[in-house]
Amino acid sequence: MKTAIYPGTFDPITFGHLDVIRRASELFDRVIVTLAANSAKTTFFTLEERRKQVEEAVREIPNTEVAVCRGLIVNFAVEHGAVAIIRGVRAVSDFDYEFQMALTNRKLAEKVATVFLLPHERYSYLNSSIVREVARHGGKVDCFVPAPIAKALAEKFRMEGA
Repeated sequence: MKTAIYPGTFDPITFGHLDVIRRASELFDRVIVTLAANSAKTTFFTLEERRKQVEEAVREIPNTEVAVCRGLIVNFAVEHGAVAIIRGVRAVSDFDYEFQMALTNRKLAEKVATVFLLPHERYSYLNSSIVREVARHGGKVDCFVPAPIAKALAEKFRMEGA
């Protein structure tokens, strides 16, 4: 059984992320969507909120599960018997950083490959920061994220008075 890890902050998960997860689920027997618990990064949603959102969003995508990683993703991949780490690449600007990470991960765990997947071109501009900014100003985001997440964004910004 070939397992892949798809790590990310997913703050929030977008249709672009889901597109990459669907593609990965067609290539691998098991895809673990892995929320990176990065203490150096401030997130809008809590880790638990993001975990629940991701679980709901991937519920109908075959052979996927959700987990949290509190250390190095490459170590998590080895611990879970993964053969690959999936990285979504939207543009050349993404590739430079991802290429460096892939080489570092290869040095740390040679048997874990990095697989770059391009999201559908309709999502090539989309990222979580853009979605949060649109939502912060009351813009419509249900074309970028699943409806429950659009609702959660609106509620959270209302609660924060943004």
